[in-house]
Amino acid sequence: MPKNVSADKNTYIEGAGIVVEQLITDTLKENFMPYAMSVIVSRALPEIDGFKPSQRKILYTMYKMGLLSGARTKSANVVGQTMRLNPHGELAIYDTMVRMSAGNEALLHPYVDSKGNFGKYYSSAIASAASRYTEVRLASLCKEIFSDIDKDTVEFIPNYDNTTTEPLLLPAAFPAILVNSNIGIAVSMASSIASFNLREICETTIGILKHKDFDIYSTLKGPDFSGGGMLLVNDQELRKIYETGRGGFRVRAKYSYDKSCNCIDVTEIPPSTTIEAIMQKIVDLIKAGKIKEITDMRNETDKNGLKLTIDLKRGTDHERLIKRLFKLTPLEDTFSCNFNILVGGIPRVMGIREILEEWCNFRLDCIKRRVRFDLGRQKEKLHLLKGLGKILLDIDKAVRIVRETEEEKEVVPNLMIGFGIDEIQAEYVAEIKLRHLNREYILKRTAETDQLERSIAELEEILADQNKQKKIITDELTRIKNSKEYSHPRKTMFIYPDPDENDDGDEEETPGYPVNVFLTSHGYLKKITPQSLRMSSDQKLKEDDRITVRSEADNNTEVLFFTDKAQVYKSRLNEFEDTKASLLGEYVPAKLGFDDDERLKFMVLTDDYSGTIVMFFENGKAAKVPLSAYETKTKRKKLSGAYSDKSPLIALFCQHQERDYVIEASNKRILIMSSAMINEKTTRGTQGVAVMSTGKTQTAVKVTLYTEGMFAAPHRYRTKTLPAKGSSLSKEDIGEQLTL
Repeated sequence: MPKNVSADKNTYIEGAGIVVEQLITDTLKENFMPYAMSVIVSRALPEIDGFKPSQRKILYTMYKMGLLSGARTKSANVVGQTMRLNPHGELAIYDTMVRMSAGNEALLHPYVDSKGNFGKYYSSAIASAASRYTEVRLASLCKEIFSDIDKDTVEFIPNYDNTTTEPLLLPAAFPAILVNSNIGIAVSMASSIASFNLREICETTIGILKHKDFDIYSTLKGPDFSGGGMLLVNDQELRKIYETGRGGFRVRAKYSYDKSCNCIDVTEIPPSTTIEAIMQKIVDLIKAGKIKEITDMRNETDKNGLKLTIDLKRGTDHERLIKRLFKLTPLEDTFSCNFNILVGGIPRVMGIREILEEWCNFRLDCIKRRVRFDLGRQKEKLHLLKGLGKILLDIDKAVRIVRETEEEKEVVPNLMIGFGIDEIQAEYVAEIKLRHLNREYILKRTAETDQLERSIAELEEILADQNKQKKIITDELTRIKNSKEYSHPRKTMFIYPDPDENDDGDEEETPGYPVNVFLTSHGYLKKITPQSLRMSSDQKLKEDDRITVRSEADNNTEVLFFTDKAQVYKSRLNEFEDTKASLLGEYVPAKLGFDDDERLKFMVLTDDYSGTIVMFFENGKAAKVPLSAYETKTKRKKLSGAYSDKSPLIALFCQHQERDYVIEASNKRILIMSSAMINEKTTRGTQGVAVMSTGKTQTAVKVTLYTEGMFAAPHRYRTKTLPAKGSSLSKEDIGEQLTL
């Protein structure tokens, strides 16, 4: 059978079965790129009105069904009607509607007033009932979402099969984009928008409309999540998120201690986790022996709200335990922000001010379109009334013209000729009922002329003056802000952590045992027990990676990680999981949250912060600082200004006695010097003293510890004074350079 003939031997398909060679880049452009753009623009990312396409289609369908007022209807009815706009399946539509409902509690200000079981966003075990059992209608807040949508305030586009139209955006009268959280994952990009209190957002937007340089921090204190929780205030991080749209908020669960039952009741949790995830993590900690104070744990969530009860052993310090739980479980978690929003079909990551400015521009366009619509309607009405006013001059003449006209189609032309009016006015006059051809009716209609002329003049002034347009937006925002029906008190409260607070909750009863520590040049750390290392010592590494540090230590040893940004990240070995030589280990920059483009340079292990740190810089200088300079009374995880950043750091050693070091310059000169020649400084940021004279074109490139037998004639390279140039390698030592 020929390849281009189908199996039924009747259908001929042109080109079927022919293999065509195509570049992979062309395949991606023709097939993958359209899909990627469709996901980005038409599915995953919200637009400036605050909605994704799927959400907008559902809400508009409910609006057209008359669900903005009146009784609820079955969710299945809404899902079925939405299929006219969103043909992606009933389950996808219903799941989207569930998240927007008041019953699910995912949104700070729900758009759907629901009745029935809609599940809970904070519990993966509580699922929503089927759409045939639940009922919905639009929440009262949607009055502001659809305000004047029938007045051409937004553009309408055809639906997928051109049988009807749908709005491209919704004319929301408040910045819904920041009032409710919105999370979406597209292709190669994502969006994660935190929710803010409606009153605070309206106040901030009003401030920006009135003053371009308005201080948004004065009114927008922080996000407000639907599940409440306690926000750990970090002014630096808050400003970063407000300005760039990227960063993270630390949110802590809200709890209370019941002394009579000796238990902790958790009633609010971070928005980024679920109650089952918290319980599972606590169970894992109990099994691992890291938590021993808990006797029982129960999920007592019911229709009254979330509740997780943790029973404690007698004599347990509950405050100390909850600190450990905050550190080790999702009871304290980060809500990561990525304010990625579609503006004009283009994804943009924006800060709060830029988002509100874009929303104001969008809302100004809605106001102008609404004013133009009202202006056009009023001009049409004025035009008709002026024609009616001419009839007032001689009603009998109008009746006579109609009565004496032989053919109906000639009535309008004869009225146009008889009164000097146009066709539209003549049609309007011709359609007046006979009972209305009296002076009283005509006088009442024409009395509106003066009012219409004043109204038209006002509308034209608004169109010509942007300040008046902003005044309309400001008045609407003020009305919404002050409405008891819409706004409500803040749910998420603030915690201002004390930087000097001794967070000792995470240090309790951590077992100590010997371990072998390995650090690679790429930043992977392995903590291996001696028994595991004896069983298998073959180290698995990434390609072109190598082990730079091998050391024996205790599981409770403190670790200092020095980076190329002059920062130190502090941790303990017990915070790293025991691993095997056959695994890559844990990636330190990711685990400790290094800054972007920050690389790990050196590692120091210590039990008591004794000894000194000797640092060598590219400019030939060296510094000696006591290790105790990095010890802090608080359990700080990050220290800035760990060393001088005037010149790149090329080597770092921790010593407990004076040692000799070999410095190699880029011109191959060698210098041997003792650390005793460097005076110790108490400040971490000291620039050090000149050790090797490098000149303008040479730099120090390598430093190693000196060992006996490294050179045939070591006195040739030693110096008694600093700085020194060093000496070139002798013929006897050239072969020995393999040891450096």
